[in-house]
Amino acid sequence: MFAFGRRQLSFTVRARTYASVSSSPPLNPNTVGPFQVFDRNAKRAQKDRAAARDGGARSRTVDYVRDEIADRMIERFQDIKRKFGTVLDLGSGPGHFSKLLDSEITQKVILLDSSDKLLHRDPDSDFEVAIERIHADEEKLLQIIPRNSQEAIVSCLSLHWVNDLPGVLVQVKEALRPDGVFLGALLGGDTLFELRTSLQLAEAEREGGISPHVSPMTDSRDMSNLLGRAGFTLLTVDVDEVKVTYPSMWELVEDLQDMGENNAVAGRRHYIHRDTLAAASAIYKEMHGNEDGTVPATFQVIYVIGWKPAPTQPKPLERGSGQTNLKDVL
Repeated sequence: MFAFGRRQLSFTVRARTYASVSSSPPLNPNTVGPFQVFDRNAKRAQKDRAAARDGGARSRTVDYVRDEIADRMIERFQDIKRKFGTVLDLGSGPGHFSKLLDSEITQKVILLDSSDKLLHRDPDSDFEVAIERIHADEEKLLQIIPRNSQEAIVSCLSLHWVNDLPGVLVQVKEALRPDGVFLGALLGGDTLFELRTSLQLAEAEREGGISPHVSPMTDSRDMSNLLGRAGFTLLTVDVDEVKVTYPSMWELVEDLQDMGENNAVAGRRHYIHRDTLAAASAIYKEMHGNEDGTVPATFQVIYVIGWKPAPTQPKPLERGSGQTNLKDVL
């Protein structure tokens, strides 16, 4: 368990791995039509405001979740025994992951994010390799990055805000060179379940109905299928959790705002009655609280690795081509 001022982080790793190649036909990037679940303009404004508060000081104070996930991502990236000329960090923010890269891994990093203020929050001196910053929408990757141009693309806690996740995965695959790798981390469906259930129960009790205040997120079981449909091969999907301890629900909500992670669901309510929030705080502590009076918040993280197909990649032998009988072995 790690302490960060008023917060404590404890980590629970689930031993679950999902990997498969879907038999579904690959998606066509020119025909995918997404539902508009999120207000991307509102999300960009939220991230800009968060990065601008106190000259970026408050934003840096709440980097603890993304920094922890970046640490876990770099461990997976270092398992790939290859040196890259360039790495594209999609939805980079200020570069949580890219700051961990050194000259033994890559020569250059391209940071791409929809929030200009978050993208330029930290100076170039925080990075060990050369960097390039691109202010652009992650959902329009192929309008910025040429096809077959990237050796490696990474994304650290950004893809849970895109409207068209299957389409973005297709664009990532198209932007990669053959045998290029994609490594991503995104929040899963169990993220902040404590906050979600508390708000729903409080709103139903006080106002007679519920509305979404915590964004819908991808289920871990769907990711291998989405990667396979996008055209990736040699897939790996695994899940773990980061648990953060707060004095109360109020500090959690405040930190989410400073992270730029407040609600951006299209058609959302722009306010919650204070008595509803007070009820939610009481329910949160009663249902999920710790013995010492603090409350936990769970961030479920889905890690994915996929490769763009190439003739040089290892392939399974054809069915029936084996030369050894299992009866002889067993």
